[in-house]
Amino acid sequence: MTSETDLIISCRDKVLAGHRISEEEAQKLISVSDDSLQILSDAANEITRKLCGDVVDVESLINAKKGKCQEDCSFCSQSAFYKTEIDTYKLLPPETIVQNALLAKEDGVKSFCLVCAWRGPTEKDFEQISTIIKKINDEVGIEVNCSLGFINQDMAIELKKLGVKRYNHNLESSRSFFSKICTTHSYDDRMQTNLIVKNAGLELCCGGIIGMGETRMQRLELGLDLAGLNPEECPINILVPQKGTPLEIQTKLSISEILRTIAVFRFLMPRTILKIAGGREVYLANDQEKVLLGGANGIITGGYLTIGGNSPSEDFQMISKIGLEA
Repeated sequence: MTSETDLIISCRDKVLAGHRISEEEAQKLISVSDDSLQILSDAANEITRKLCGDVVDVESLINAKKGKCQEDCSFCSQSAFYKTEIDTYKLLPPETIVQNALLAKEDGVKSFCLVCAWRGPTEKDFEQISTIIKKINDEVGIEVNCSLGFINQDMAIELKKLGVKRYNHNLESSRSFFSKICTTHSYDDRMQTNLIVKNAGLELCCGGIIGMGETRMQRLELGLDLAGLNPEECPINILVPQKGTPLEIQTKLSISEILRTIAVFRFLMPRTILKIAGGREVYLANDQEKVLLGGANGIITGGYLTIGGNSPSEDFQMISKIGLEA
């Protein structure tokens, strides 16, 4: 065996024995040659299967309030700072959101996430969201998750009382890269919200976006910070450049870079639902199975906030094809 193979197997065995790999080991893993990439993916898959089982977490979401966000995140076409071509709308009527939750359940999806494009909800906004959650609970009976931006402790506690299982608030990028993608709030602001979520007893969904111009080591830096939060779920998005945003001409990541990132994140977060989200259809195309056999064990189906995606039937068929369950 080569020294890279020895390293991968040693780190795999360390994780399976219940130990954390060191930052130095993680740096070496994410830097292995392309010749060793399949071995790295196979090791990540073994960790996933042994510690998380064969089930793929399938979630759908609804963009419940779209566009005109007052934050200047440079990757986002929903920011009011940029002239993009997306349609915008205020918070959707409860009946529309409930109907979408029902369709998701009928498609076989296990969880449904309410996402809103704003810095955070006003008291009035939060009351409306609470009413919608109650209606979904009463009329649909699907697991409800939320992504509402910055919330306070009282709001987090109320969401817990309403039966919300998981709250999403991504770090988006590493601390060292964050100022290049956002100036209207800080990395610490995002960290603080995640701590509020955890303190309220909600499960934490926290991930980020890769391919925004960050270095490989900055992607690892993000992974290390995410591992420190110990989220129940970690969605990894791959930037799909949006017209009108500062990142519209960003160079796209290679498939190998995506696969090595997902694999190493699995070593760092061995029991987390590692969800490959926005961009997988664009970047991986017919190779989407590779990421589910290389560390990921979750997907978002039916499209994302501003771009389309696979239909639930396509995704369930793909999962079945590779011998996994949904």
